Amino acid sequence: MKATCWMGKEKIEVREVPDPRILNSRDAIVRVTSTAICGSDLHLYNGFVPTMEPEDILGHEFMGEVVEVGGGVQNLRVGDRVVVPFPIACGACAACQAEAYSLCENSNPNAWLAEKLWGHAVCGVYGYSHMMGGFAGGQAQYARVPFADVGPLKVDADLPDEKVLFLSDILPTGYMGAEMCNLQGGDVVAVWGAGPVGQFAMASAFLLGAERVIAIDRFPYRLAMAAEKTGAETINYEEVDSVLDTLNEMTGGRGPDACIDAVGLEAHAPGLQYAYDRTKQAMGLESDRPIALREAIMACRNGGTVSVIGVYGGFIDKFPMGSLMNRSLTVRTGQCHVQRYMRPLLNRIRQGEIDPSFVITHRLSLADAPRAYRMFRDKEDNCEKVVLSPH
Repeated sequence: MKATCWMGKEKIEVREVPDPRILNSRDAIVRVTSTAICGSDLHLYNGFVPTMEPEDILGHEFMGEVVEVGGGVQNLRVGDRVVVPFPIACGACAACQAEAYSLCENSNPNAWLAEKLWGHAVCGVYGYSHMMGGFAGGQAQYARVPFADVGPLKVDADLPDEKVLFLSDILPTGYMGAEMCNLQGGDVVAVWGAGPVGQFAMASAFLLGAERVIAIDRFPYRLAMAAEKTGAETINYEEVDSVLDTLNEMTGGRGPDACIDAVGLEAHAPGLQYAYDRTKQAMGLESDRPIALREAIMACRNGGTVSVIGVYGGFIDKFPMGSLMNRSLTVRTGQCHVQRYMRPLLNRIRQGEIDPSFVITHRLSLADAPRAYRMFRDKEDNCEKVVLSPH
């Protein structure tokens, strides 16, 4: 089969690789019909995630048709159409029983690698480094799905792939980011990053009762999408002297009730702050650029909530702990527990409350993956989200 393979920093190739096969009785094999490039895949592309190896198959947002099931999988049949959540979860450990699926205690065979960096391991993830289990990803014609009796969500044929594909990751991630804000109705929510996850966080904040949502980004086409598709107000941080001052002006000096960091470790900013973080990163003295996170903490109103759904991998510098502690802020974060949200969000899609396909700007074949990664990373042709067709 053909698959998108990581071959080194900024090197992506579509290669012929062996077809996946059943390795465990709880496995299934899925013929991938649609897959997508996630913003967090760019961290792999740009070389910021350790324990990647050449020929690793990328991709954790995918869906398709079940073509084979192991003997222990009783809930799926050959021919079922499924969306596959990116966290690989056993369904039986304490974390899974608490519906904290991204913290599964049994699905990451390389837990020791994550323990060295983070203290404790998290779940296995498709196509996202050997620290996360070394599982082959879904930017391929076929994929092996471990614990297939727990993860995949069956979807009916009347819903096209583009409406349900993002149940695999970015729609639940954006929704969880808004849910963690503990919105009470009438809240003002600021969202750093108008990429696909940020767009879904904005839309979800409105679904959960926010009165106003403010999008912060530097690309006019992304801000225009946020305004048109979600109803958010916008700030282009390259066009204002201070995001904090602007947010204070927009909120009567109080600050947003909740702030969502949907950017993560490769944040940008004008001026010295960005230069400082890039230099520290290049020297190996800091692994992540926490520009958006710092700003979200400083901007949030006293007693408010900072929700972090942008991906961070390691260590950051100049963290405003004094602001966080003295102003009684709450920080909530985590990789999304996707399985918890898939069915409720599928119901919202069916009821017409949200159509996730609005973020798609480019539809390409799997063979175009190397070009698609560059286009997405460099924001060429107003690229917001790429969906790849493997067949």
